[in-house]
Amino acid sequence: MRLSVLDTGHRRRARLFMAVTGKLSGVTSPDIVKLLLYRPGFLTRPLLELTAPAMRGESHWTAGEREYLAMSTARVHECPFCVVTHAELTRIAGHGEIDPDRPADARPELLAVQRFVEDVSRNRTLSPPRDVPAHAVLEALNVNLVWNIVNRLANAFGFELLDGQLKVGAKALHRAGYRFPGFLLADGPDDLRESVFEQPAQTSPALRRAAGTGDGLEESWRAYAALVRDASHRVTDDDVRRLLAAGHTEDEVFEVTVAAAVGAALRSFDAGRDALKGL
Repeated sequence: MRLSVLDTGHRRRARLFMAVTGKLSGVTSPDIVKLLLYRPGFLTRPLLELTAPAMRGESHWTAGEREYLAMSTARVHECPFCVVTHAELTRIAGHGEIDPDRPADARPELLAVQRFVEDVSRNRTLSPPRDVPAHAVLEALNVNLVWNIVNRLANAFGFELLDGQLKVGAKALHRAGYRFPGFLLADGPDDLRESVFEQPAQTSPALRRAAGTGDGLEESWRAYAALVRDASHRVTDDDVRRLLAAGHTEDEVFEVTVAAAVGAALRSFDAGRDALKGL
């Protein structure tokens, strides 16, 4: 973890939860859990409100196919933590219906929508698949939105998988259906845009909105936020150290990173949804 607050800065209830689950499972909580349990009223609550229905709600796509789409998005972002995690979840949730190592065997509809959401993630010219129902394409876009956020954060914060975490964590995530116990969440807006860009925090809403778009962002944040938005796999420890050495706090770095990731993901999602209107 590139920010110590994401490793040790949790509320007491979150620390107890991670201690108990770690003792029961025999492995420490993975970095994604530590991220989501840190200041859950800022990002986690609205993000999970999107994630659970996108990944495990009613859908044209099976749970295994949605995990496969998540893995595909992770490959676009060159996020090894998320690639191996969603490959494992594809195997668990897919019950043999789809093999992450043999994509050519997937049903043609899935491969068509996969190409579309990969283009969405890369901000390319968009041509929605015409042989896939529009509601199914939108469901795939919802999956893509979630992981376009999480992949960027995993890269920027340097997520790593420790021994034993993959198998245990993937099974636990599948069983929980991408939901956390309510007592671990905090009050706050359910809308992602409002939560990340508008509510009071350590940084100003204006700064967070600028980090999300790159427009009018002050010099000390500009290069870092652009990396998070456009090439999160290139973020390094030195990038974060420079921000801290310039006088920014870890909470400020956390908020700007989240804002940049969410802003970039929402821009791609909006473009994909607009492209659907032409069908």
